[in-house]
Amino acid sequence: MKMQLKEKNTSANAGCIRKLSVSMKWTTAADFDLAAVYEDKNGKTGIVYFGDQGSAGTYPYMCSGGDAGVGDIGGDNEETLLICRLDEMKYVWIMCWDYGKIQQGLPARFQESDILITFTDDRGNIFHVSPDNISNANAALIATIDNSSPVGAGIINSSRAGLLKGLKKLQQLTDIIRQDQETKPTPTRIILE
Repeated sequence: MKMQLKEKNTSANAGCIRKLSVSMKWTTAADFDLAAVYEDKNGKTGIVYFGDQGSAGTYPYMCSGGDAGVGDIGGDNEETLLICRLDEMKYVWIMCWDYGKIQQGLPARFQESDILITFTDDRGNIFHVSPDNISNANAALIATIDNSSPVGAGIINSSRAGLLKGLKKLQQLTDIIRQDQETKPTPTRIILE
C-alpha cells in the first residue's frame, strides 16, 4: 500500500509497527540534512542526525545513514534513517535543515526544492510526505510519527518551520516542533485497510 501525504495536517495510521525506514531525497542544489528528534515512552528526548548517528543495536535503536549534498551539490541526493524499535518511542519528529543557511541565519530554498520524505514500514507499506508551504525558514519539521496511541503509529504531515541563527541546542528544534500546538487543527486521518 502507498499513501501520499502532501498537505499539512494530513495523516495515515500505520498501525502497530516496530521498524521503519525513512529516506529523504532531493535534487535541489542545497545541503539539506535529515534528522530525527525523539521522545521515548519514559519521556527521554534526543536527536539522531549526521553528527550523532545513533545505533540500530543500542538505545535509541535508530541510526542515520550519513550526510549527502554537502557543498550544495545538486543531483540525486538521499539521506536515510532507520528506526528499529519504534515500539519504545512515543514520538519521533522528522526534521530537515540547511546547515549552511542556519550558520548564516538565512532562509533555505525549501519552496524551490523537491524534498520528499518516504517512510517504509516492516510490512512494506510506503508513506510519502512532502513539505507543504514552507518558506522563509532554514529548519523544518516535515513529519511527526505519533506512537502515543495503543492502536499504533500515525504519520502526520506537520510542515512547520523556523529561521535559526546557528544550531547549538536541541531546544531550538523542539521550539519548532511545539509551535502552533495550542491552535493546531485536528489532523485529517487516512486509515489504511
